[in-house]
Amino acid sequence: MAIKFTRFKSFSRYFMAGFFVFAGINHFLNPDFYIPLIPPYIPWPETVNWVSGLVEIILGFGLFFEKTRRAAAGGVILLMLLFIPTHIYFIQIGSCIPDLLCTPQWLGWVRLVIIHPLLVLWAWWHRLPD
Repeated sequence: MAIKFTRFKSFSRYFMAGFFVFAGINHFLNPDFYIPLIPPYIPWPETVNWVSGLVEIILGFGLFFEKTRRAAAGGVILLMLLFIPTHIYFIQIGSCIPDLLCTPQWLGWVRLVIIHPLLVLWAWWHRLPD
């Protein structure tokens, strides 16, 4: 039973790592999606987008390795906390990125109140020893 759980947790960690590496790369491939989500009171949105993408890639790769897993998971938690203003701003702009994507406003709330905390808990779980 313990072996199956360990395999599941390893799979989960690799999936999370891939998720963040992919999301980070996407910041560079599709900046027009991310930049409008950065609230106007945050300066240099292009730079913020690049740094966010780079940090996601680094943390994602950090999750792959036992020696860096704990620090990377902690970094993911911090990053998720730093992303809260973008989720709030997305709700404030009606859950729409002009000329790109409009979703029901409730989806912005789901991202902020459910998905975001689940990502934090998921990262916290991977800070714990196997």
